[in-house]
Amino acid sequence: MKRFQKKNNKRKGFTLVEIMIVVLIIGILLAIAVPNFITARQNSRAQTVVATLEGVEGAKDQCAMDKGLVEGDECSDDDMGNFIKNYPPKFPVEGDFAKNAIGSAATFKGKTADEWRTDKSGL
Repeated sequence: MKRFQKKNNKRKGFTLVEIMIVVLIIGILLAIAVPNFITARQNSRAQTVVATLEGVEGAKDQCAMDKGLVEGDECSDDDMGNFIKNYPPKFPVEGDFAKNAIGSAATFKGKTADEWRTDKSGL
C-alpha cells in the first residue's frame, strides 16, 4: 500500500515574472536599436541624393562638351537622357529637382550635393 504518493507537479509554462523580464529586455534592445536604424536610413537617403546630383552634374558636363555649350546654356531633357542612365532622376524621397544651367549646381529640394552632405534634414 502506497501511503505517501509523491505528486508529479511539473511546471508547464512560464511565470508572469519571467515573461515580464523578457519583455523588458526586448524593450531595452529596441530603445537602443531603433534610433540607429532611423539614422542609418536617413544617411542612406542623403548619400543616394548626393550621388544622383553628382551624376546629373557629370551628365551636364558631358552634354556641354558634346554640344559645345557654354556657361549659362541649358541641356535639353532629351540630351540629358543620353548622358545619364535614369533621367529625370528618381530620388528615394519626394521633392523638387532642378538640373539648372551649365556652370551652376543641380539641386534637390533647393540644396546642392555639398549642402546635402552637411545637412541631411528634410529627407
